[in-house]
Amino acid sequence: MNCTRFEGQRNKSKKQAQQIYLFFVRTGWQARVFIARQTRQERVRDARLLYDLMKLISLNVGLPRVVEWNGNPVATGIFKEPVPGPVTLRTLNLDGDRQADLSVHGGVSKAVYVYPAEHYEFWKKELPEMKLPYGMFGENFTTEGLMEDSVNVGDRFRIGEAELMATEPRLPCYKLGIKFGRADIIRKFLQSRRTGFYFAVLQEGAVKAGYEIELISRDVNNIAISDITRLYAFERATGN
Repeated sequence: MNCTRFEGQRNKSKKQAQQIYLFFVRTGWQARVFIARQTRQERVRDARLLYDLMKLISLNVGLPRVVEWNGNPVATGIFKEPVPGPVTLRTLNLDGDRQADLSVHGGVSKAVYVYPAEHYEFWKKELPEMKLPYGMFGENFTTEGLMEDSVNVGDRFRIGEAELMATEPRLPCYKLGIKFGRADIIRKFLQSRRTGFYFAVLQEGAVKAGYEIELISRDVNNIAISDITRLYAFERATGN
């Protein structure tokens, strides 16, 4: 599928999800809408972030390169390699890292892509024939202790000198298929709900693999990254 067309469809769905989210926030209905997740589950989620060890396992960067895909040249920044650091994290990206197509990738709200190291075990079983080094999904941060169902949109964290805020889940375009050499990875990735998420950079600073991740504050709306994924990738598609 054409990436621009795909992103246009995705952005339309994303806009609908954002409108739903803002409606929940402004009317105070989030407790009714997310009633299945009520107090006990929220306490468990809070406890996971407050007391579990959260750590930056791998710091991955890469500059855009041109590759061939279906006989055509394609520029992509999805190829990342681990670096020891420290590396300066800036408002739009890490030093030594860039996005290729700025119309759909990167920007202030998607400066850093985060992917949980815990998901790699799942993918090793799902794709036993493939080597899966950290950075394989194009993530800048491979982390431990930060999961999509426990991180809220708006949660704030500190890593080294930098302060960051969780903003949204990642929905893949065809370039993930380029990285893996198989188009079906896009469907598998989304269906797994192991999407990872993005950070916005609130304060620039140096980061390094091995640094602990500190929770600064929890967003009071208690809308998890996984909730947003469900809203515009699953419930919208099924009409539920």
